[in-house]
Amino acid sequence: MATVTKKELIDRIAERTQAKRVSVKRIVQTFLDEIVRELCQDNRLEFRDFGVFETRTRASRVAQNPKTLERVEVPSKRTVKFKMGRLMRENLSRSSPESADAKPRV
Repeated sequence: MATVTKKELIDRIAERTQAKRVSVKRIVQTFLDEIVRELCQDNRLEFRDFGVFETRTRASRVAQNPKTLERVEVPSKRTVKFKMGRLMRENLSRSSPESADAKPRV
């Protein structure tokens, strides 16, 4: 499994759209900042056919250190849940990692 960085995505978008890399970088970063800002306000983000981001709160619990068998209190924390949308689910179920170069249907 390969890792794709934000820089690589920006380069791809700039190449496909013939836009300047600097402006694409600013737009992508602004988009990501807005996602974080909305999730921090406990808002749900829905992108049709792509998916939904929403925050959840995990309850506090008592865990156990597997090495020492000592009980440890784990505080509650907020996490982000992502549920993929219809088109993403269809594209993922249709394609395999070998056919990653295939263009997804949008």
